[in-house]
Amino acid sequence: MNRLWAWWPAVALATVLVASSVASAQTANPAETPATTGPNICGVPVPPPANLPPDDSGPVVYFMGLCFDKQGGSSTGAVENETYLYYIHLRPSLASQNQWVPFDEETRNTIVADFTRLWDTNFLDDLSVESEDYTFTNGVVGKLVTYHMEERERIKIVDYDGSDQVERTKIDEQLQAMGISLRLDSFRDDATIRRVEGVIRSFMADKGYNDTEVTHSVTPVAGGPKLINVTFHVNEGPKIKIKRINFIGNTAVSDRALRKQIKVNKAQGMFSLFTRRGTYKSDRYEEDAERVGQYYRNNGYIQARIGAPEITVIRDSEDKKTRWVELGIPVNEGPRFRVGDFEFAGNTVVKGELLRAYFDLERGDIYNEEVIRKGLESAREIYGAVGYWEFTGYPDQIPRASVVGNEPGQVPFALAATLPSSDGTVDVTIRLQEGEQYFVNRITFVGNTTTRDNVIRREMQLGEGGVFNSESLKYSVRRLNQLGYFKELEEQEAVEVTKVADKENVVDLKLKLEEQNRNQISFGAGVSQFEGFFGQLSFQTANFLGRGESLTVSMQAGSRSQNYQVGFTEPFLFDRNMTAGFDIHKRTLQYVGQFTQASTGGSATFGMPMGIFSRMFVNYSLENVRVRDLNEAFFDSSCLFLERGCAEVTLTDLSASQALLVQQNPFLFDSLLIGQSGKRTVSKITPSFVHDTVDHPIFPNRGKRFTLSLDVAGVGGNTKYLRPRIEGVWFKELSARTSFGLRGQVEYIRPYGGSTLPIFEKLYLGGEYTIRGYDIRTIGPSDATNRGLVLGGNKSMLLNAEYLISIAGPVRLILFYDAGQVRDIGERFAMKEDLTETEILDGPLLRDPFAQVQLVDPNASSRTNTVVLGETSAFKTSTGAEIRFFMPVLNVPFRLIFALNPQRGNVLDNRLQPVKNFTFKFAVGSTF
Repeated sequence: MNRLWAWWPAVALATVLVASSVASAQTANPAETPATTGPNICGVPVPPPANLPPDDSGPVVYFMGLCFDKQGGSSTGAVENETYLYYIHLRPSLASQNQWVPFDEETRNTIVADFTRLWDTNFLDDLSVESEDYTFTNGVVGKLVTYHMEERERIKIVDYDGSDQVERTKIDEQLQAMGISLRLDSFRDDATIRRVEGVIRSFMADKGYNDTEVTHSVTPVAGGPKLINVTFHVNEGPKIKIKRINFIGNTAVSDRALRKQIKVNKAQGMFSLFTRRGTYKSDRYEEDAERVGQYYRNNGYIQARIGAPEITVIRDSEDKKTRWVELGIPVNEGPRFRVGDFEFAGNTVVKGELLRAYFDLERGDIYNEEVIRKGLESAREIYGAVGYWEFTGYPDQIPRASVVGNEPGQVPFALAATLPSSDGTVDVTIRLQEGEQYFVNRITFVGNTTTRDNVIRREMQLGEGGVFNSESLKYSVRRLNQLGYFKELEEQEAVEVTKVADKENVVDLKLKLEEQNRNQISFGAGVSQFEGFFGQLSFQTANFLGRGESLTVSMQAGSRSQNYQVGFTEPFLFDRNMTAGFDIHKRTLQYVGQFTQASTGGSATFGMPMGIFSRMFVNYSLENVRVRDLNEAFFDSSCLFLERGCAEVTLTDLSASQALLVQQNPFLFDSLLIGQSGKRTVSKITPSFVHDTVDHPIFPNRGKRFTLSLDVAGVGGNTKYLRPRIEGVWFKELSARTSFGLRGQVEYIRPYGGSTLPIFEKLYLGGEYTIRGYDIRTIGPSDATNRGLVLGGNKSMLLNAEYLISIAGPVRLILFYDAGQVRDIGERFAMKEDLTETEILDGPLLRDPFAQVQLVDPNASSRTNTVVLGETSAFKTSTGAEIRFFMPVLNVPFRLIFALNPQRGNVLDNRLQPVKNFTFKFAVGSTF
């Protein structure tokens, strides 16, 4: 190696001198260039040596050079000369140092090897090696070795013409997915160009242009030798549209039933202009044929065959750009089969009796391939759970000879349609290949730059040295996704399973992780509808110092809300699977138009596992709560909600007469805490059970969460109540980009021991976390005079449904429907309720529950009466669309909510005006 690098400067210098000399000779005036008569390399005379070789030596390598004489004498520059020299192992003599390289058989072998190495680079179109004698003055022969090279053409420009349907970006994406490279400055490769033509034809066929012709041309580009422009010429032809679809040969199954199985090549319909339905895509016909065949096999026709499509032209459009066709699909149904004998073969680990329970087919049932497929999936889970991760199985269908003839299980395609129409019998044998049982050797993690290995390892449900349980691995991936510390893991991509070379039946697992920020640091000031003007400074993390601990430190002060909080949660206390945490807070929140709630307190939590995805928690909290700034409408019966709403007053501002009005309603008096200086102490203990298999905390796709909790207040303090709550959440993945989510929640609260419920503990709905189109705390029983002030109820019912569509990356479109109602003591849930308004006695009445302005005389001394106008829905509903996008810097999902509120009777917004039919809201987080 040292010798090679010692030769390198001299070789490089000699090559550069030769190349520069050739370039100079080509640019000089030919009339001024002397004719070369002696030995030369690339037309450049070879100078005499500084020293002569020994007189008695044999031939030596005197000079070597790289020539590009077949392409004008110069390189394209795509490959540096030093790169070529890297592949050339021949070295010339160094005359100035009296180091002479013999030109012998070994040297000839080196030249041959050089030739092979250079040709294998695929840099060249032509290559030859030439040697010429140079006789020194002492008679010794020096060899001049020349490598004559012609480089391949280099692509400088790629164009597409002939069709505006060609989308260059999408074609590049398909080329990249197929591993085809046609980059600028790359060498010309005709095979690659032909593959690109095929990709273009496939791309156009997917758009309905099945007769597209694609050719290419190559033209030189000015600016250097061997530079070319590759242009693909696309003659798109007419776009093929399916006018109708006919099935040929089917008798047992109707055309209508078979058409429903087709997903891609559908006939045009009423909304085809918007859905693009009706375009014939020949390259995807096999998908549709397989679906039709699968439908037959699921209904007992195990020998059904779907033939090649028959295209019949109906007509062309006047501009010849569209061609309407009839798509004929040949079908050979064959007989229908019922299950005869059902057996298993090849199973030694799991008994057939156990496996049989997962295949819901009995003797005499119509054969159904989907049932077989689901049964094999269940069997794969059973075997995977005990380490047989290479398990495979397939059904061996053997029609009985009485139906098909002499060859059981083999029916010629041409004869299938002529078989008897009566149901036959097929014996089914599930043939299993169990493979070997594997154990886990090492589990390693890569990509976790912040999160510590032990935090990840404690979520793994399989350990080193144990059985390789593929189902536990699946659960482990889901648990890691639930943490939210990493970008969502897909088992097939994130987990690498490799067999250990020097051990039998042992595998190594490697999990590929990519951290995502779970820290939220924010500071600043702003204004919002609820908080008013505010300033904030906060830090939140769900992965403190990479240990998996949660820490919250928050300070916010504003004109309508204040929040000071410190919280910490340790999910694995003392390195055991137990949760412990605490929270200390001081908060003030003004419910606009109603009251202000101020609370100071703290809580402590302890949790323990009840299963892989289930935990039991016990929470204790102690809180001092004060209610102030009560709306004047709670006290003054003459306040009847002008457009600007009622003014807010404090308890100290109340006159004796106003206080007397409230005291006439003891329930309202106690609920507003007027007799207790607006204060309550709430000491409660809350046991809860949570089962959670939802796959991701921010963008869920599948899984379920079930929560059962009971608040028991009265262990100390002066407030006593019981508050059970049941919540169920389900997510089902419908496709790679869509999923469906559903939440149902029922809540109940009742006081005991002579206690009354303060207004802040009463139940209500409304807001982006319950019913999206309404303001917070606006749905629920209101005060008796129907002024719209929500006093809350003691039971509530809530339903949320979401259809989630992934648009791109962290952006989702969500179509939602929310419904719920709140009832008070003595009231039942119902479908309808009275629609009422307030009537003013002895004064002008102009109140419409849906009007924006109420015209009354505020100075009139009037009495009120509630008038029933009719009925309205007891369930308040909201439906619409939501755009939800994730902000990595802030680490929270932002939401733009566009909501319609079809059932909104008797509900006022936070300005005490009737809720509008359409509302727009901005929020953070998620509904459930």
